[in-house]
Amino acid sequence: MTQSQASAFAPASVGNIGVGFDLLGHTIEGPRDIATVRLLDAPQVRILAIRGDVAGVESIPLEPERNTAGRALQALRDGLSLAQGFELELDKGVPLGSGLGGSAASCVAALVAANALLATPLSREALYPFALDGEAVASGSRHGDNVAPMLLGGVVLSTDARMIPLPSPEWLHCVVVHPDQVLETRRARAVLTEPYPLALVVEHCSHLALFLTGLQRGDASLVRAGLRDVLVEPRRAILIPGFAAVQAAAMDHDALGASISGAGPSVFAWFASAGAAHRAAPAMQQAFADAGIAARTYVSPVAGPRAELLP
Repeated sequence: MTQSQASAFAPASVGNIGVGFDLLGHTIEGPRDIATVRLLDAPQVRILAIRGDVAGVESIPLEPERNTAGRALQALRDGLSLAQGFELELDKGVPLGSGLGGSAASCVAALVAANALLATPLSREALYPFALDGEAVASGSRHGDNVAPMLLGGVVLSTDARMIPLPSPEWLHCVVVHPDQVLETRRARAVLTEPYPLALVVEHCSHLALFLTGLQRGDASLVRAGLRDVLVEPRRAILIPGFAAVQAAAMDHDALGASISGAGPSVFAWFASAGAAHRAAPAMQQAFADAGIAARTYVSPVAGPRAELLP
């Protein structure tokens, strides 16, 4: 018997992981969005309510075509030619404009919940194109560095057509520091429009290759050699007051690397143990405080959770 209602959560994420712009991402334990979806007899998508204690939640549009979760559900309904529609309520836990995948979390949570209501639920891979449709509402482009890890968990390499889970050793941990700032994705992407010199692109590709090889081999020294963003970070860092000091605090505490989470303003760092991450977290938070900016800190395994149904 088909259900008529389901709820699901999707975790926050670190998009790009510095060196993998629009390609790499991983989830973290901590903030999450929750979506409750009900079947409708009418062939439409309706958003009843959006709640949460995150700043700006009242500004999120209720029109489905302008909302990442609503657009993802429209794409699912249209793509499967469903006779029924969906009714949606969102409880936001991932801050808006934080670089933690807030727009992606809403659309993935909604899709996972709606999928449970289908007579024949789809695989996570089959849900991916609909998640890309939803994410494009917020960013203006179809990139999976947030939605893919939310669908699969852990570290994921994403393209426009596939999601590839990557090895993430248990000892790998991260610190994510979210300052009390908002940086819209479209603004953060606007600073990347000028062409890049070929030599810089080649250098960046070498870092990406080292990083991916380090993950595959579980080699911290290769991860450390590769986790350096010479392409995107230099242009976006100026948009994040205090970034340089937070990054320096992480590196002073033996981080494998530290950069901007997603489009920012959150900053992340990877460490070779949980202990190192916990020791670094207060220093990274204090660096934002020294710049006059309050911040919240999360420590998580790099192999974070995937979106799941709630009881």
